[in-house]
Amino acid sequence: MGRAHVDTAVPERLSGPSLFARYAYAPNELGYCGPSDSLALIESATQGSNDGLVSQLARQFEGAWPYLQLIAASNGIGDPLDRRVVEAYWIGNELVRGVPALSLATALDDRFACRAGALTGSIVSAAFTGAVTQHSFHVFAVYPWLGMLRAGRVGAPLEVLDRCRIRWGRVVEVSGDLVTVSSQPLQFKGSRLVLGPEDQEVVRRARDGMGFVDSLEVGCAVSMHWDWVCDRLSARSLRWLRACTSANLNAVNALASPGPAVVCGA
Repeated sequence: MGRAHVDTAVPERLSGPSLFARYAYAPNELGYCGPSDSLALIESATQGSNDGLVSQLARQFEGAWPYLQLIAASNGIGDPLDRRVVEAYWIGNELVRGVPALSLATALDDRFACRAGALTGSIVSAAFTGAVTQHSFHVFAVYPWLGMLRAGRVGAPLEVLDRCRIRWGRVVEVSGDLVTVSSQPLQFKGSRLVLGPEDQEVVRRARDGMGFVDSLEVGCAVSMHWDWVCDRLSARSLRWLRACTSANLNAVNALASPGPAVVCGA
């Protein structure tokens, strides 16, 4: 990611539900995942209010919630919205190592066999090729977009893959509610998904002054989901996000036929 200025201080201690809301808001606002109450998500993420409501809403995210349950259960944590669990799913941390490959494979088979039929095998196989239970696994291995790319449908599927994963970048310019960020977009080469060279993109840090990160400096590292900046990244968080993304790219690139059409509760 170049020479980003990476925060070394301990990041602010948001509650688990508030952290979940930060990362869940962007696809929810677009109508892709979860219930139709994006206002409650952004209010919780920006004001730290109404964790109880967010906890109820989180259970309706059919993509994310089962992974949160799996990470929590595998690590002996009672609450799937424990902050450590939420961080593990969206960014990555030590808890992803606590999920055995067999547990991930079993959970995937139980979850998708009735919808994907024989194609479930390609999802389950990814659990044994080094995948980790961070959000990019669901984006790369479960959604149909990589399969579409391999079938020759270049363009929109690659853009969706890139925007839907949690990606990192370096702040180049801040202008009101918008931020210019230097990041590595996904590229499709041959039959493989890879990270390309750095390029600049414009993302949103707020709308009408309401956003997740108030203070952004040129050079600081941030996480992004769709077109929203979700958080500043500490050195530790950046390492985990890069490592989990790399592991899941390697896992799906090793599969012969990833990505049946199992899309966000469909």
